[in-house]
Amino acid sequence: MAQEIERKFLVRPGAWTPRDAGTRFTQGYLLSQEGRVVRVRLEGHEAKLTVKGATTGISRLEFEYPIPLADAEVMLDQLCGQPLIDKHRYLERHGDHTWEIDVFHGDNDGLIVAEVELASETDEPARPAWVGEEVSGDPRYSNSSLRTYPFKSWR
Repeated sequence: MAQEIERKFLVRPGAWTPRDAGTRFTQGYLLSQEGRVVRVRLEGHEAKLTVKGATTGISRLEFEYPIPLADAEVMLDQLCGQPLIDKHRYLERHGDHTWEIDVFHGDNDGLIVAEVELASETDEPARPAWVGEEVSGDPRYSNSSLRTYPFKSWR
């Protein structure tokens, strides 16, 4: 059984800059309802199908499988709800953890979120200076929510 334990933070405006080109992510949802998400994602030249369960605290079940790129492209185009999530992901090592920084595009332009996966819910990662407010408990920042209620409509 796969368990995802993750905390999510906003990135302080102007405090972080990418060190490399990052990886482009395009993702869509075959199912997005309370307690269940089925996602299709292109990560550069790779594709994955992910099934996630309900979040309890900062943990949830997560199952991820590689799928053929051509299959993912058809699913994103013909089966997933629109619009798709478009972002670049950057990896930053800090202390004992790797932080994933997502810079969103399109309807979520201007949003930069950092996530860190943990070994346990009590794990306290060292926070880089560019890490701002924690938003782990705010459902608006889930990618599936950003698809239906994008960042541009919050303002």
